[in-house]
Amino acid sequence: MDSGAKKIKVVIVDDSALIRSVLTEIISSQPDMEVVGVAPDPLVARELIKKTNPDVLTLDVEMPKMDGLEFLEKLMRLRPMPVLMVSSLTERGSEITMRALELGAVDFVTKPKISIQSGMMEYAELITDKLRIVARARIKSRAQVLAESGQQKTGSLPSLRSPLISSEKLIIVGASTGGTEAIKTFLLNMPADCPGILITQHMPEGFTRSFAKRLDSLCQISVQEAQGEERILPGHAYIAPGHSHLLLARSGANYVTKLSKDDPVNRHRPSVDVLFHSAATYAGKNAVGVILTGMGKDGAVGMLAMKEAGARNYAQDEASCVVFGMPREAIAIGATHEVAPITELAGMVLNYLTTLGGRALRV
Repeated sequence: MDSGAKKIKVVIVDDSALIRSVLTEIISSQPDMEVVGVAPDPLVARELIKKTNPDVLTLDVEMPKMDGLEFLEKLMRLRPMPVLMVSSLTERGSEITMRALELGAVDFVTKPKISIQSGMMEYAELITDKLRIVARARIKSRAQVLAESGQQKTGSLPSLRSPLISSEKLIIVGASTGGTEAIKTFLLNMPADCPGILITQHMPEGFTRSFAKRLDSLCQISVQEAQGEERILPGHAYIAPGHSHLLLARSGANYVTKLSKDDPVNRHRPSVDVLFHSAATYAGKNAVGVILTGMGKDGAVGMLAMKEAGARNYAQDEASCVVFGMPREAIAIGATHEVAPITELAGMVLNYLTTLGGRALRV
């Protein structure tokens, strides 16, 4: 690192003295970041933030004195800043984490279930990589997040009203950092008669189930964590489980889901590239590809394969992305047809599908 470069300033907020100590050790060992304060609860954190003006905050999900979510909501309203949640691998922890992402946290890491100290040291690379990404993320205020979620009403978007379109076409979505909110915005605008949707979002095992459950409670369509071998139905979205790649496959005349525990691709399992390549193979021109906010390049090459197979592809624009990495890579290699803000993508996809009218679609 350039000795004159500015270090990323981090404040750690966690009620566990051990976690505070381990995180401090991990972060302080990096040449490009420094811990400028540690706090056992949000009340101490509030004063530290005023005093140190950090670039990024690590925030425990469950804490005394003031709940982590309550603190996050106030923070994103009064002083929006990059936040990395430190979550527990429990059902309650995953549900709270989903809510934290809705409130404006950029990303999260999970605490190891056993041997916290050695486990956290094993996570050192993941934690520091995420801190670098989060520190550079485009932060939206709570008001902006709420405005985006409610900007489009499903009733104003086209309803397909064509069983052929809905059963033969598929919408294939990939996302990473910032993707939980982008996916929610996209799906909220999908009518009950939309084509089946397959989604890969980089997320650990256990959290994808909570994510799917949360979306299912909010959307007109049915949203579930993919189990593998399901027939893909119109008005349904299937999210890759955190432990496996999600692929599109065929069983006779039907599209079905397939899960694979093959090695990570682009350091990810589930990988967006794996899903997109399977869509290129089995859906071809009947697929519509959508690549959303995320760090890195996962999905770009697979999306190009989809385009070459005849798919119509869309990318989220830089201004509405939390991190523009994945869409930028797809755009750079010519894999996309259109680029638009997240609030417009669902409408563009539906308008494209309605232009197909009642024409017969064949694989």
